[in-house]
Amino acid sequence: MTTVLGYTLALLIGLSLGLLGGGGSILTVPVLHYVLRFGVKEAIPMSLVVVGLTSGFGAISHWRAGTVRRRMALAFGPPAIVGAVLGADLGLRVDATTQLTVFGVVVLLAAVSMLRGGIGAGRGASGARHPLPFITLVGALVGVLTGFVGVGGGFLYVPALALLGGLAMKEAIGTSLVLIVLSCAAGLVRYAGHLELDWHATAVFTGIAFVGVAAGSRLVPYVSQQTLKKGFALFLLVMGATVLLGGR
Repeated sequence: MTTVLGYTLALLIGLSLGLLGGGGSILTVPVLHYVLRFGVKEAIPMSLVVVGLTSGFGAISHWRAGTVRRRMALAFGPPAIVGAVLGADLGLRVDATTQLTVFGVVVLLAAVSMLRGGIGAGRGASGARHPLPFITLVGALVGVLTGFVGVGGGFLYVPALALLGGLAMKEAIGTSLVLIVLSCAAGLVRYAGHLELDWHATAVFTGIAFVGVAAGSRLVPYVSQQTLKKGFALFLLVMGATVLLGGR
């Protein structure tokens, strides 16, 4: 029964990704851990696979549409990769409760960001330019979060690209998806060989999420984005609080 529920939630995660363009993947770790009963140490690298592949699916569409800015991807990418490797290395060294606690905080931050409409949402390209060391630091910090708790970090990458890189929101989203793929791949490489993953469950989960992404993308014209985003953000608030209060 829990397996059916878990894979049903994978479909809903995909739907939210297709409808909102991001955010849904942050639910991957709690579904894998609380519903499908994988340990935290297994759920995080499994989440990196799911998030990385679903983000890659979206990145291909944005690349074809010309909304990926390679220069900014090159500025953020290398530090994000290094950060993800360091985050995964840290994840291998600390206990599962610490990772889950940090994850709960990240979920709450994502919820607040979505309720506020995302930092810089709707402003378009601001023309802002910031020093490369600052951009490097931001990319590295988001990468650390990706490797440490298995989230894509799009809710941080998008506003950072919009405000620090001066990108329009569509370009920031498209570029962030590329960065998420790079970060997830780097983190997963660090975890490889240290943990035994259930690749069958990961593949099934990812495949079902893909179906949800495709379906959600088709439903975009018929759904109120603002209402959906606020409802999803409130759900994340509850989820984050539950993770922090519920412990392991």
